[in-house]
Amino acid sequence: MGGWAIAVHGGAGVDPNLPPHRQEEAKKLLTRCLNLGISALRSNHSAIDVVELVVRELETDPVFNSGRGSALTANGTVEMEASIMDGNGRRCGAVSGLTTVKNPVSLARLVMDKSPHSYLAFSGAEDFARQQGVELVENEYFITEENVGMLKLAKEANTIVFDYRIPAVGSETCSAVAESPLQMNGLPISVYAPETVGCVVVDNQGRCAAATSTGGLMNKMNGRIGDSPLIGAGTYACNLCGVSCTGEGEAIIRGTLAREVAAVMEYKGLSLQEAVDFVIKERLDEGFAGLIAVSNKGDVACGFNTTGMFRGCATEDGFMEVNIWE
Repeated sequence: MGGWAIAVHGGAGVDPNLPPHRQEEAKKLLTRCLNLGISALRSNHSAIDVVELVVRELETDPVFNSGRGSALTANGTVEMEASIMDGNGRRCGAVSGLTTVKNPVSLARLVMDKSPHSYLAFSGAEDFARQQGVELVENEYFITEENVGMLKLAKEANTIVFDYRIPAVGSETCSAVAESPLQMNGLPISVYAPETVGCVVVDNQGRCAAATSTGGLMNKMNGRIGDSPLIGAGTYACNLCGVSCTGEGEAIIRGTLAREVAAVMEYKGLSLQEAVDFVIKERLDEGFAGLIAVSNKGDVACGFNTTGMFRGCATEDGFMEVNIWE
């Protein structure tokens, strides 16, 4: 085994006009989360425990689109989703349609560990959360003033926002109002700014795990489910690797993107980075997305076909990097 490795992401498809102070804010959060994961790995925590720990931290901070700070539905409420997967036995848990659960990724973990199922959604997931005694908050806890403004912008543009954040310095400075060739399921959209969060880890025993969490699309239809809670699409882990995806959920679902990384490693014999590059190039069709991945050998990789991706990674040999652009 090549030692532990960890990668985190805060979304692919960064607006090129994102102000420098917002870039630094995002990089500081990614660095903090990496250091949290590194400390846990150095204390011999398991991969599955570390991905949950890191994603909980990302959900608690409103910088990205998960937990507090999640994107708003067309009705102005928050509906969150998350998934987690342990490559050791391919155990998994997923949740959708959460409105009061403070940390969706931890409820997904409980679905995996404490229920006979792999996926719970909407009222059933909320009922399970109450049964398990997880921390619940009012829906208003997740709503930020900035997101209320973004929803207003999205409604005025009669569009949805992937996944959510454009600089809140006035719409005249952002690309949201410009013509865009981007489409989702064949329908034009005018904003692309995903900020789903995720973490992948391989521990010092070679066990891989992955977790992904999101508030979804700004101005999305109530009940819309994206790739983040779908095992094999937004999240996947097995004995070879762990993968977390971000971006155009509908394209990620069609391409079963996370599972494809593991598949081409297994069936084509590709290395981790080769597999990531192949999947981004060959499996997205006209979609836009990014992903992070680790292998059981301690390798770490990322790939994206967007203008940027909030990301960071570290390995046991001392390497650590946090980036946004290519």
